[in-house]
Amino acid sequence: MLFNTVVVSVIVMAVLSLLRVNVIFAILAAAGVAGLMEGLSLTDATNMLVSGMGGQANTALSYILLGMFAVMIGMSGIAGFLVKNLVRVLRGKRIILLLTIAGVACFSQNLVPIHIAFIPILIPPMLHLFDKMKIDRRGIATALTFGLKAPYIMIPAGFGLIFKGIIVDEMAASGMDITMSEANMAMLIPGIGMVLGLFVAVFISYRKPRNYADVEAEKVNILREEEVENAELKFNIRHGFTIVSIIAALVIQLITDSLILGALAGIFLMFVLTVIPFKDGERVVNEGIGMMGMIAFVMLIASGYATVLKETGAVESLVDSATGILGDNKMMIAFIMLLVGLLITMGIGSSFGTIPIIAALFVPICMAVGFSPLATAALIGTAGALGDAGSPASDSTLGPTSGLNADGKHHHIWDTCVPTFLHFNIPLLIFGVIAAMVL
Repeated sequence: MLFNTVVVSVIVMAVLSLLRVNVIFAILAAAGVAGLMEGLSLTDATNMLVSGMGGQANTALSYILLGMFAVMIGMSGIAGFLVKNLVRVLRGKRIILLLTIAGVACFSQNLVPIHIAFIPILIPPMLHLFDKMKIDRRGIATALTFGLKAPYIMIPAGFGLIFKGIIVDEMAASGMDITMSEANMAMLIPGIGMVLGLFVAVFISYRKPRNYADVEAEKVNILREEEVENAELKFNIRHGFTIVSIIAALVIQLITDSLILGALAGIFLMFVLTVIPFKDGERVVNEGIGMMGMIAFVMLIASGYATVLKETGAVESLVDSATGILGDNKMMIAFIMLLVGLLITMGIGSSFGTIPIIAALFVPICMAVGFSPLATAALIGTAGALGDAGSPASDSTLGPTSGLNADGKHHHIWDTCVPTFLHFNIPLLIFGVIAAMVL
């Protein structure tokens, strides 16, 4: 099992990332190693990776368009109202600020399901405030990742409804029926583990002040605290039209179930209502791509890497190797299955995309050893969620980094991936095993 292709290639990706090699090069190297270990030539492995990049094309385009929309919202000036109020109310209250950010992130998954699109709107203007309060940005990254993950694990609305729906459908396709309400119940115990992980991060790990070098802001929408406080923030018609555009984008997204169409609707209205002049279109595109293009491209390459792992049979081989050493100890079986899920999701970087693979592999094993449908759902859902935090290729880590590194002071691996891995994957692993044993 230790020399399985998935294990080796994920270790290669993790080690290169920890050595500060850019995540794109790390994923490409991992894909090359996976292909070679499965008997492919580098040319064949590269072709397979490129052929699989289209699997995340929809997500990549969505993120780029949402980045453009976020830039337009920032240019409208409406974000200043929110930032000014936060500066006034939360100055000096580190813990409350971190918990507030976690709460806002939670709303992005259900109440206003825009996923990571709020981060480039909200976070960059507050970076100077964070530095002045000497807040450890690793704590902010952990709070953001919690808000991006915990809601779809625990709350049956928005992205959580989609996640639970995939679990129910894929379990049924593999021969085990479960209701949506049972799937929600099964994921509550692993979700509690994430809450505890957040509290450890906020109240213990990153409570101490951390000083950051006073580097000048490099990108737009990074405002000094005094600039926000002294700015003349009078509500005007442009702000009203911006709110209309945001609401329209949300409504179109919910009606069509398409982030692309929702973002396009918002962008179109911002131009038509003259909130942003047509002549600024090039600036909007350039800054939008600059803000979210890296995330989009990493998602594309991660999709190609996932294709290499799946098409070569490396994932099935990993599960076969694991089942060969499981024995009849249910606790050990649950632990090994979750560990396998962690490795798969760390490589693929998508909880939602991992569930169909894991369900097809796990349901027969769970039925054979006598796990209940509730316990099976908890194992599948937790295995899918494991690795989403901490994966260099996950939008749950790339999103926070895109906002916190707007001034060049935040490292994707050491300041986002490592903290979120420790604070969320460890409790998810523990509470996932507990859920499997008690349900």
